[in-house]
Amino acid sequence: MTQPRIALATSSALPELEADDRPLVPALAERGITAEPVVWDDPAVDWSSYDLVLIRSTWDYTQHPEDFLAWTRKVEEVSRLVNPASAVAWNVDKQYQRALESAGLPIIPTIWLDPERNFDSRAIHTRFPAFGDFVIKPTISTGSRDTGRYNAGETPSRALAITHAKNLLTAGRHVMVQRYLRQVDTVGESALVFIDGRFSHAVRKAPQLEGPFRAGDAEGDTVKHEVMTAREASAEEIAVAERVVAALPQLVDGVDGALLYARVDLVPDDAGRPVVLELALAEPSLFFSLADGSLDRFADALAARVSPPA
Repeated sequence: MTQPRIALATSSALPELEADDRPLVPALAERGITAEPVVWDDPAVDWSSYDLVLIRSTWDYTQHPEDFLAWTRKVEEVSRLVNPASAVAWNVDKQYQRALESAGLPIIPTIWLDPERNFDSRAIHTRFPAFGDFVIKPTISTGSRDTGRYNAGETPSRALAITHAKNLLTAGRHVMVQRYLRQVDTVGESALVFIDGRFSHAVRKAPQLEGPFRAGDAEGDTVKHEVMTAREASAEEIAVAERVVAALPQLVDGVDGALLYARVDLVPDDAGRPVVLELALAEPSLFFSLADGSLDRFADALAARVSPPA
């Protein structure tokens, strides 16, 4: 009897997977499943030879998102993709947050800038907040890539923000402008991980954004190294995240039940209420090493999705 085979899709920069995902290989082997890291854009790969393809650390997709989405559709024609291509396509562009807001789910108030509008510097300026810090980022990005934090009350900072936004728009990228919520500096972000539609565990992300975006300096003064620690999510955070996950079948075509994984990143607003910073359905870190039992829960859920061999 042939063992089921799973491809763990990754990027060429992480051909052996990100460190947190590597224990999946032996965990699945214990469940009678052969799992192999495979670079998603390697043209030599025969995806039909796998019973299931699991998207993991494909973090370079933002450099060529259309190629990545075409790959998800191609894989789905010859194998089973987790999460499905329709969910990935919906999620890779952060404009999905408009759908969350329309569904009554709490997000950070956002100004959306469309490159087709041909905004000049003055038009961009008028869309910035009048006070406090704010963030500019493209709607397609991972982590804090191409993202900057600015002070609305400082003329030099606003000027840098205008340049940042204008450069993104000129490159044909859609842009988000959001107020920076001050409690992020003290409380941080809460990332709540769901496995098969059920809350599994949470981690704290320390604040990362420190200053303006500088091209070619994504890890300089703009973004701190990501620091993650285990966190016990509050009942209010879990309730908000559960509402987001429960809404997905109504929001995303092709999603008719619980997804294998979802991560809901929350931050407190000025009143301390959790609001959605990001919803990750495509390739999120799931932080198995920070939550006892989470790797086994994930491996069990994944194994249950693999069709038994004929």
